[in-house]
Amino acid sequence: MIEGRGEASADGPIRLGMVGGGQGAFIGAVHRIAARLDDHYVLVAGALSSDPTRAMQSARDLGLAPDRAYGDFKAMAAAEAAREDGIEVVGIVTPNHLHASVAAAFLQAGMHVICDKPLATTVAEARDLVRLTKQTGKVFAVTYNYTGYPLIRQARAMMAAGELGDIRVVHVEYVQDWLTERLEATGQKQAAWRTDPAQAGAGGALGDIGTHAYHLACFVTGLTLDSLCADLTTFVSGRRLDDNAQILLRFRGGARGVLWASQVAPGNENGLRLRVYGSKGGLEWHQENPNELWHAPLGQPPRRLTRAGPGAGPAATRVTRIPAGHPEGYLEGFATIYTEVAHAIRAARHRKKPDSEVLFPTVEDGLHGVEFIDAAVRSSANGAVWVRKEQV
Repeated sequence: MIEGRGEASADGPIRLGMVGGGQGAFIGAVHRIAARLDDHYVLVAGALSSDPTRAMQSARDLGLAPDRAYGDFKAMAAAEAAREDGIEVVGIVTPNHLHASVAAAFLQAGMHVICDKPLATTVAEARDLVRLTKQTGKVFAVTYNYTGYPLIRQARAMMAAGELGDIRVVHVEYVQDWLTERLEATGQKQAAWRTDPAQAGAGGALGDIGTHAYHLACFVTGLTLDSLCADLTTFVSGRRLDDNAQILLRFRGGARGVLWASQVAPGNENGLRLRVYGSKGGLEWHQENPNELWHAPLGQPPRRLTRAGPGAGPAATRVTRIPAGHPEGYLEGFATIYTEVAHAIRAARHRKKPDSEVLFPTVEDGLHGVEFIDAAVRSSANGAVWVRKEQV
């Protein structure tokens, strides 16, 4: 039996609720697997679909108690807040247009939030969530899941230690081919909402995968965007949002960057790749081979670093689960975010701050992603002009 909200529950499982993620939803299952992987959470409630019938059936499929299955998220927030054993954190896995309103409802009800990206569909909504998070003092994470990969943590630590010297060039790309044809016209659910401005927001490929690439580049390098110049294209006739984005980046301090995001690149499945070059060397990482990181010190042969092998430092080791040679990837990256949030929630139970090594994308990171989308859309709409960060 799950204990109540008092001190007795301080070390017990974290009571998780979910909004969205019902039958036929890919990302909901991913979040549930991630939450279970390290045994920190128990799913106890959900408003799993905007269709009440499907919401109840989805809850039954997951074994939720009938009185913890809700037809809408507002009823769920109110009812769970009134329970002694109500949820402590909500996972939000809805289409983009609902993120802000769902997150606000649960913050106001006193719950922590784990939200899929992008944080919101407008900059104003995202800024409101930042303010509300500060007012409530709750933990708020955004699931830029690639930041949970061990060798991404390794790359970030190497950058911070100055192993690449002064950063000069950042090249990041995230390319897929699944929308090369007008899949949304066939009724395919994932394609339909991702290409619908009313549900996805102003960015198509830009918002779906371009924000992942942008956040990854900033997370690893520690750089802050100064300005960008974006050329967004919709290649597939009849599509309402971009399916290809080519963006030049200027970072504070003088580094330059290039970002390419595309969902119309045949032959690419999930091609997220990051390359960074500095005055002392370079780093290269590919998501489809996530357990390798290539380090090229200037004037020396490139070195292959592996997730659990020689050369892996404490930043990688801390989020590594299994021995060398056993691959970790997408699901484990999500699980790392959930586990880092669990550490923060457990600290909050004791009215403490988490240890300094606890690391996950925050509501502020979510805001930066929405600002990035907004700036890129306006840059492209005005003829691919440069837009400074201050204008966002």
